[in-house]
Order: sequence, then C-alpha cells, then structure tokens
Amino acid sequence: MFKRAIFLLSAFCLLLSACSATPAPLPTETAPPATIPTLPTLVPPTLIPPTETPTATPIPPNTRPQYTMDVQFHYANKSAYVNETIVYTNNSPDTLTSLVLAVESTCSNSFTLNSLAVDGAPVANYIFDYQNVQPYIRHRLEIPLAAPLAPNGQVTVQIGFGLVLPVVGNFSDESSLCSQIYGYTSQQVNLVDWYPFIVPYVSGKGWVLHNPWYYGEHLTFEAADFDVMVTFTDNSSPVIAASGAEIPSTGVNTKRYKIEAARTFALSFAMEYRVATKTVGDVVISSYYFAPYEVPATAVLNATAQSFEIYTQKFGSYPHKTLSVVQGDFNDGMEYSALYYHSKGIYNNYDGTLKNHLTAVSVHETAHQWWFEQIANDQGFEPWLDESLATYSEIVYYETVQPDALTDWWWTYRFDPYQPLNQVDARIYEGEGQRPYWNKIYLNGAHFLQDLRARIGDEAFFAFLQDYLAQMRGKISATDDFFRILRAHTSADISDLIAQYFQNPH
Repeated sequence: MFKRAIFLLSAFCLLLSACSATPAPLPTETAPPATIPTLPTLVPPTLIPPTETPTATPIPPNTRPQYTMDVQFHYANKSAYVNETIVYTNNSPDTLTSLVLAVESTCSNSFTLNSLAVDGAPVANYIFDYQNVQPYIRHRLEIPLAAPLAPNGQVTVQIGFGLVLPVVGNFSDESSLCSQIYGYTSQQVNLVDWYPFIVPYVSGKGWVLHNPWYYGEHLTFEAADFDVMVTFTDNSSPVIAASGAEIPSTGVNTKRYKIEAARTFALSFAMEYRVATKTVGDVVISSYYFAPYEVPATAVLNATAQSFEIYTQKFGSYPHKTLSVVQGDFNDGMEYSALYYHSKGIYNNYDGTLKNHLTAVSVHETAHQWWFEQIANDQGFEPWLDESLATYSEIVYYETVQPDALTDWWWTYRFDPYQPLNQVDARIYEGEGQRPYWNKIYLNGAHFLQDLRARIGDEAFFAFLQDYLAQMRGKISATDDFFRILRAHTSADISDLIAQYFQNPH
C-alpha cells in the first residue's frame, strides 16, 4: 500500500507496486504520548440504514472465515452505512479469549463504529485504541469473548459501522501513513481495506497485526469467503469494479458480489468507467478505464491476459472467475484479490511497445494474484515472499513473449539503481527509506531468484514454484516454508546464496 501523499513520478517509481517519496528521517518506536488524541465522531449524511443483513450460512469447523456485508452507499455524499457479519472458526490449537480486528479506515478518520455484537449479544467492553508504538494509528479493535473459544469453536460477530470517505490523499500530516487509494476523487470512489476484518492468529505468536509504515504493506490476511451487497441509496448507477463475480440480486439499485478463498474485498465505482474485456479459459479479465485512454487500457488488458496464461502454465491455476484492472485517478497502484489498480501516470507514458513500464507493471501486479492472493505472507515482516516473486515473474513473462526485451531493456531499466544488499529478508521497518527498501526486497530478491534458478536448473526451479503454490495455496507462508519446500526439489548447496542475499540463516 502507498503511504505518502507525495509520489515520485519517475518511470522506475511507477514500475513498483509500493511506491512513494523518500520520507524524512523515520521516528523511532517509543512509548505512546501521555495524551492520545481522540478521533472525531463522524455521522454520515442522511441515509437509510440497512433493514436486514445477509444471513451467513453456518459453516463446519476448520473452514475459512465468512464475511457478509450489506452496504448502503450514498454516492453523491460519498458515505455509507454497513452491516457486517463475520462467522469465524478457531482453526488454531489454542483456546482464544478475544478476537483482534484491523480497522484500517480509522486512519483517515472516516470510520464510525455504531454497533458491535458477538453471537447476538451486544459488546460494550471492547478495546479500540492505538497500539503502543509509533506511528499512532488507531486501527486495532479487540473484542473480549464472553466464553473462551476452543479449537474448532465458532462465533458470529456483527458490526454496524458508518463511513464518510475522505478525498484520496487529502490527509493531515499525522495521517500521512494512510492509504493513498481509499476514498474518492472527482472521477471515482475506491473502497480498499475499508471493513473491519479478523487478523490471522498464529499459535505461539498471537494475533498478526503490525503498524502501517511510510512504504510497503503491513497487513496480513487469512483466506476468507465474501458475500457483499451494495445498494445506492441516492438512485445512482455507477459502473462497479469488484473483487468478486457479480451474482443476481433483487434490490433496486443493488449489486451483489461473491468470491471465495480471497484475501481482501475491494470495490471501485465511477460514473464514467469504460470497460474492455477478454476471456481466458473460464476467467473474464476486465480493464476499467477513463476516456481517452482506450489504447493503453487495451494494452493493459492484453498484457494482463497474456501474463495470466503464462503464470497459469508456469506456476499453477487461478482460483477465481474474474480479474479486474482499474485505472486509478491518482498516482498510485496496488494489488487486491481479483483486482488491481494502475497509476494514471503510466497510461500517459505508454509508447505502444512491450518495453514500457505500463506493461511491466501490468504483469507484476498480475503476478500478485499468485504471490499474495493465493499464497499470503506477513507483508510487514517478510515482504520479500510476495514482492520478490512478483518482480521475478516479470522475467518469466518477458522471456516467454519477447526475450530480447530482457537483454536490451528490462535488466537495465529495472536494475540501474540496484545496489547489492544482503537483506532480502528485511522487515518494512528496517529500511533507511524507500530506495533501500526497493533494493532489498524487490531487486535483491529478484537477483536471488535468478541466481537460484541458475544454480538448480529450470526444471527444478519451476517444479519447486509449482509445489510451493500447491502446498501453500490458501495459507500464510513464511520464509522457512519457502526453503523447506525448495530443499525437497534440489540437493544443490545454496548456502553461499543465502549468505549473499539474506541477513538471517535459513
């Protein structure tokens, strides 16, 4: 996710999926201030609250969380009432005494908690506060449970909340860590990381929720099933791009979407979206764009579809029925489940060839539907597991469709700023700024994978990637999982590569 309001507009910056201006010296983590500022209470403009919440289907033990959301959205006022139901199964071996949720929309002061219940009983003793380290972003909601939740036990959480969306990127200095996508512009509305969600629980470690940072992504997501209804209460009829496939709905001005085994659910609305589509197998790929960007939007569609076919063959199958690409009305880009955003700037710079950062970004973000969507990772502590693989997937694309682009363009374009650093496994908080972070995670990570492939050979390398996807699909991977599965596919000594690229032994 992009964390600053000022962006580098150079081609290299726009090529990365986590791009922002180099920040001022970063604050060190300290105790919280004596007086923590209180977020203002936001009351949405006059809207009709939802009269009923979609009923969550009971699920057996050891299955994914189920999210159902009824969104009553007032397009003109850019505000909403939402009724959310989460059916959560404790898949861990531990007995849980509370649940922890991430509420990212508090970052921009756009979230109001209206009601909270567990198994139908109202909850008043919840803890909704800042974490005790900088930066002070109130995004952690802890719900104590009336009765301990044993392994395989199940609870239903019901949340009513309001949203009054901010202008994209229009935040105060203390909110400079907020998403630069969430909110609205004069052309579009973007709902990304907009609903409270239960963060992963790892036995022996606890709940996985990190603070946002000035660059990189900090959230970790369980695979979950989503059923989302959106009703426009002011009778607006915008074009909608969504993470899920649309299914029939009965309400007036209502759309309904479903997706299974997804990490996130994103929505984007615009009155003037144009849409180009292409079908690959049984998957419909759609490019949402604004006039007059038909030519670059078609190039985005073609590159996405082409790389989709290559990655399906090289890595493994794609689990969803749709994939949407959205032209952002901002200089930002980001991957979500079955949807990704493109920065508007790169549409302007398209030159009609594959040797262009519009194409490189398209295939990079498409790769995140494998490395992020299908295999998740702790993006705050182990970001290399998705970003290095997504960057290296660009090589897999170019060597398949236009090998000369690698030799006379891609390596130079991508790696001119590269500096060798043996910190591929660094956390997002351990960098000295955006540039060193890129070097460590994206570039050194891709170099490591290239050297690894040369060491063990193509057959073992791609067999490993396919097995890695097969074993970890739907799960949250760690660096240890990566090397455990890798070592089952090669007996080659790679200790020197690990010493060269990683700061910790693996």
